[in-house]
Amino acid sequence: MPLTPTERDRLLLFTAAELARARRARGLRLNVPEATALIADTVCEAARDGHRLAVALERGRSVLTPDDILPGVADVVTEIHVEAVFEDGTRLAVVSDPFGGGHSGDSAPGAVLPGPADAVPEPELVLTVRNTAPVPISVTSHFHFFEANPRLSFDRAAAYGMRLAAPAGVSTRFDVGGTAEVGLVPMGGARTAIGFAGLVDGHLDAPGAKEEALRRAAARGYLGAADAHGPSGATR
Repeated sequence: MPLTPTERDRLLLFTAAELARARRARGLRLNVPEATALIADTVCEAARDGHRLAVALERGRSVLTPDDILPGVADVVTEIHVEAVFEDGTRLAVVSDPFGGGHSGDSAPGAVLPGPADAVPEPELVLTVRNTAPVPISVTSHFHFFEANPRLSFDRAAAYGMRLAAPAGVSTRFDVGGTAEVGLVPMGGARTAIGFAGLVDGHLDAPGAKEEALRRAAARGYLGAADAHGPSGATR
């Protein structure tokens, strides 16, 4: 049976979670990969059952307690990130405090201290976005906004190399036929966009990268790309 890479990853996660369930049923305390897989799989299954993001996160957060895991696991696993398929699209779900009750080892040497969950970067660009699709569309915080759903109509050229000005794991929903203003900030780090919709797959600031991405977007029918690319093929 042919499977996409995403489907293979999902089956691998499910298999690891089933192993974790079997070991927990035998009275064993879970290690880092087992606990991570079980919580992530719980979130994905809640999404598959039709629950919204908030419910899926709560289910993931409540599936394990500190008594279910080996000593030190809570110090290592402070957040779990997993992409789950909800009824309105794929979202990045971030399970904070995955074992409940805070992290007793936060002050231990080498512990990871997460920043404020409500930290919002200041937008450098505000765009008006209209959803022309027959279904709601959600875009997660660190998705390359230029490559967002082709049925979203906005200035693609202006959004190149940008992401939503939102905390990690947060998504913005665009209702059917609705128009909304969104704030964007430049993508950080190495400024390399791999995957997403495959319009870049490389360094965002490489010579000619933006022009080629706009050409690809226009050829694939992304709204807002054809005007920027222009009939002569030159980017304005």
